[in-house]
Amino acid sequence: MEIQIRPFQPADWNAVRKIYIQAIEEGGSTFQTEAPDFESWDKNHLTECRFVAECDSEVIGWCALSPVNNREPYRGVAEVSIYIDRSHRKMKIGETLLGSLCRESEKSGIWSLCSVIIEDNAPSISLHEKCGFRLVGYREKIARDRFGQWRNTLLYEKRSEII
Repeated sequence: MEIQIRPFQPADWNAVRKIYIQAIEEGGSTFQTEAPDFESWDKNHLTECRFVAECDSEVIGWCALSPVNNREPYRGVAEVSIYIDRSHRKMKIGETLLGSLCRESEKSGIWSLCSVIIEDNAPSISLHEKCGFRLVGYREKIARDRFGQWRNTLLYEKRSEII
């Protein structure tokens, strides 16, 4: 199975949205309860560093960055979103995708990547640690999941070598 990482194109949106809906339904990696339309998603993510993982012409994963803060001093700080289709997990696709995102984000002037991970999402924690992220924070009962349960989150960060 050959995985190709390539830039996201608007034509990928339906596949990206489908993967995001899987995550919403599972409830372990996002507090969102519905997937946005493309215009909302596009507005809330940086135009740089949007990637998809593709196998046999099928999008099987995606990642993108969101600004942490719109003020100028924080222009190099971004939050990671990464999701893998449930039928393609545990195949190192996340490592390949997140590794590409980390490398390309530096070329775009991003000096700090962060990920907010629901505390019991062990696969995401493992993925981020394998890709050089470190635990820097904890937030208790920060939000309710789609099932009404209060959840804790962990804040992971990866600092660029460029600073």
